[in-house]
Amino acid sequence: MSEHEERLELTEELSRLVLGTSEQNGLALIQGLPQINARARGNCLVLEGSPEKIRLVKRFLDVLQNRILQAEVLDPFEVKRIFEQFTNPEYESLRRANGHANSFAEIVQTYSGRSIRAKTHVQQTYVDAIERNIVTIARGPAGTGKTYLATAMAIKALKEKRVSRVILSRPVVEAGESLGYLPGDVKEKVDPHFKPLYDSIQEFIGTGKFEQFLRQGIIEITPLAYMRGRTFNESFVVLDEAQNTTLGQMRMTLTRLGYGSKIVVTGDHTQIDLPDAKSSSLLYLKDILDTVKSVSFIDLSDKDVIRHEIVARIINAFDLYLDRKNKKT
Repeated sequence: MSEHEERLELTEELSRLVLGTSEQNGLALIQGLPQINARARGNCLVLEGSPEKIRLVKRFLDVLQNRILQAEVLDPFEVKRIFEQFTNPEYESLRRANGHANSFAEIVQTYSGRSIRAKTHVQQTYVDAIERNIVTIARGPAGTGKTYLATAMAIKALKEKRVSRVILSRPVVEAGESLGYLPGDVKEKVDPHFKPLYDSIQEFIGTGKFEQFLRQGIIEITPLAYMRGRTFNESFVVLDEAQNTTLGQMRMTLTRLGYGSKIVVTGDHTQIDLPDAKSSSLLYLKDILDTVKSVSFIDLSDKDVIRHEIVARIINAFDLYLDRKNKKT
């Protein structure tokens, strides 16, 4: 394929990210690509290589520029994650198949005004699935945004008055303990289990409004065991830590849905805390519900981890170890 050369003039902010002094700057990442030469000339980036490779790099730069315009703070780890995603050809087919742009639409803003968006194509597919379906079931490791994005979508639906309340639930009895034996009232008993959900909600609406909505019942934090016998109308339900539910508990939860409601079920099938791991409902839901209309399944992976990049490496290392262990047995 013939060589091609392009000179790309970068904005001041983009130039700092791509041509800056950091060893993990964008230029170093681009120079690591095969079949392309890249060098800085002032605030310009000069690219030599195949047109296809140059297009990949330009897509990466477009994404960075869009994130800058959205006032996002981009550290070297985030730049590297964006680079690995948007210069990988396999993501191009996924992007085209799902109609995703190089930058994803805002879901909601935090209380401080920060914009919340999906950061990977699979995350955006997850957000789209929640928007379109009544039941969305998301599996994936820690750090992939399963609960965070579900909570963001719940707050969005509440702000747009598509639902009248948000129900956040999770099983608090992972190892056979009973709430009745724990000290304090119900809130004191479940607070430690629900702290991650509290943190997300407070980030979106602030502590004051969070406490107000709790008192008014607009937001309800409830243990899974307390959902039995209830019906939720015009509600957005998030069931977290679903890997620690049995089939009976899952059936009970999914049949609580009333008119105008939707539910997002999230869990990590590699972190089951039940005494009998094989009793986890998350292992069987796809076989049971795969053909049911308006039920969607999303599988996130280490590629969707949005925490420090070492988290993805740790997840991958554990997966490889478990694969080796399973092969031996």
